[in-house]
Amino acid sequence: MKHLVWVTAILLLARAASAQEKLPVILPYNHMNIRELYLDSSNHHTAFKPILHVDTSAMYTQEDPVKRSLLYRKLFQEHLLEFRNKEYNVFIDFLPDFQIGKSREGNRTTWLNTRGAIIQANIGTKFYFESSFYENQGKFPYYLDQYIRKNDIVPGQGAIKDYSEGKAFDYNYANALLSYTPNKYLNVTAGYGQNFIGDGYRSLILSDIQFSYPYLRLTGNLGNVQYTAMWAQFMDKHSKDFAAAYSDLGYYKKWGVFHFLDWNVNKRLTLGLFDAVIWPDADSSGRKRGFDWSYMNPIIFLRSAEFSEGSSDNALVGANFKYKLLPKTTIYGQLVLDEFKIKEVFGGKGWWANKQSWQLGFRSFDLFKVKNLDLQGEYNAVRPYTYSYKSTLINYEHYNQSLAHPLGANFQEVLGIATYRYKRWYGRGEIMYAKYGDDPDTKTNFGHDISKPYTTHPNEYGNWIGQGIKTNLLYAQGTVAYVLNPKYNLRVEASLAARRLKNDITGSKTDLIFNFGLRSSFRQFYYDF
Repeated sequence: MKHLVWVTAILLLARAASAQEKLPVILPYNHMNIRELYLDSSNHHTAFKPILHVDTSAMYTQEDPVKRSLLYRKLFQEHLLEFRNKEYNVFIDFLPDFQIGKSREGNRTTWLNTRGAIIQANIGTKFYFESSFYENQGKFPYYLDQYIRKNDIVPGQGAIKDYSEGKAFDYNYANALLSYTPNKYLNVTAGYGQNFIGDGYRSLILSDIQFSYPYLRLTGNLGNVQYTAMWAQFMDKHSKDFAAAYSDLGYYKKWGVFHFLDWNVNKRLTLGLFDAVIWPDADSSGRKRGFDWSYMNPIIFLRSAEFSEGSSDNALVGANFKYKLLPKTTIYGQLVLDEFKIKEVFGGKGWWANKQSWQLGFRSFDLFKVKNLDLQGEYNAVRPYTYSYKSTLINYEHYNQSLAHPLGANFQEVLGIATYRYKRWYGRGEIMYAKYGDDPDTKTNFGHDISKPYTTHPNEYGNWIGQGIKTNLLYAQGTVAYVLNPKYNLRVEASLAARRLKNDITGSKTDLIFNFGLRSSFRQFYYDF
């Protein structure tokens, strides 16, 4: 019913429009097609996602020389419902994700039953609207099952309810986006979903691995500079005691403000500067603070403003870069400073509050001159206690998941991803290896779990990446898919994943996971942790 109301409103607004020419379609880039931005000879702003673009090729359904039945066109060529007009475009699709699989650990039969729907619409070239909703039931491999039960959330998707006598989970999630671009200099976006800052597979600044959250984003473009200011509200799902006592108020909320300045120095080099401040909606006694209007200042680097307020809000700063080394090869990287004292950093003693993270990677397209054969390699490292704070009320986390990397902190990671497309065939291979220091129990804090307060660090000095229970994680996955309908990415897909976790407490745990299904989605879920 909610979606029907939106569609009706869009159609009524469209009839009031005065455009005389047939207009193109506004669509968001996704991980399947963003490669075109890196291959373009000009230097685009690619770091802050989602990115909207005008797609003239999608204005009208291409004429098929062979007359097809309605069922054939809807399954393989068109959106389920299409309303194309000289003033507006509206697309409505059903998004299934039906999977069946097998996990060797515990000899588990896994499955997923997702029914989703999405509405996409634009009025002229200034308004774009998107809304989607997904109802899910699923049974997951053992390591994901344990993660879900511990954190009370399916990674990136939603809170859980027991299903099938506690053997599976019931959950749902939704996303929405409304974008207005009055001119080439400004875009205003309000949404309920995820954002991503960076050019890599992972982001150490702001990632899209977590559950949806409400946000308001202003983006300005002037010459070769793009500036973005975003305000968002997050939830602290750890505050269960508070939620039980004040059920009408729900979980504790926290707020975040993000600024990102992206400068295309030339056609090869792009430099970005970033800052963020997280502050609580209320303190531990329940005293309301709400949105802090002093953070409405859209100017980058608010540390001085945050300090002038006399607060101990959680502030981070960072940098992002990319450089087109070759016409089809781009290198990129990130640096995040959570705490930074030059004396301690260069003292070399491993002070606990030396909280930094860094990334270095590359993207290479049409490898060995094979069209659509792409390769990506990446290294990530995060020092202990980075992203953590005195309380989960103010740490760099939303709905029990990090706003940055799924491994939290106190780790090093190297990964490689290869993809290949041929007509409607798609193949993807990934291998990831990580070393991190885990905690022997729930009370000890060696800096891996960012939900633990950093005040519980056992040592003032001598803190290094990998301290604690040394853990090795190896994850590899291969996927083959045949795209039935590119309009809404309907595909038949098969995948095989291998995961091995080894440390001195649990020993070596190995799992082999096979999945087969009919899928339709553009969002990427991260289970490689």
